[in-house]
Amino acid sequence: MRYDRQIILPEVGEEGQKKLQEAKVLIVGMGGLGSPIALYLTGAGVGCLGLVDDDLVSITNLQRQVLYSEKELGKPKAICAAERLSALNLSLIHISEPT
Repeated sequence: MRYDRQIILPEVGEEGQKKLQEAKVLIVGMGGLGSPIALYLTGAGVGCLGLVDDDLVSITNLQRQVLYSEKELGKPKAICAAERLSALNLSLIHISEPT
């Protein structure tokens, strides 16, 4: 039901949605471009997202990096992004921190 509006599109259909669910995408940089891309890919149902960014959320990010809020200042962007995305679609996000 979640993806019904995409599936009814002739360009997507059930086969296209299945391909999205099987897709793996790596996003390097969770800033001004990576943030909205991650939101849209999560919403579309891409099956596996890898998020890479070694930066921390800062106050200067908030006006253009839509995944973050003031409560996340000083925290790792990739972890904050993964937590936010998992709230949108829990089944798609698996958080693992680097070792």
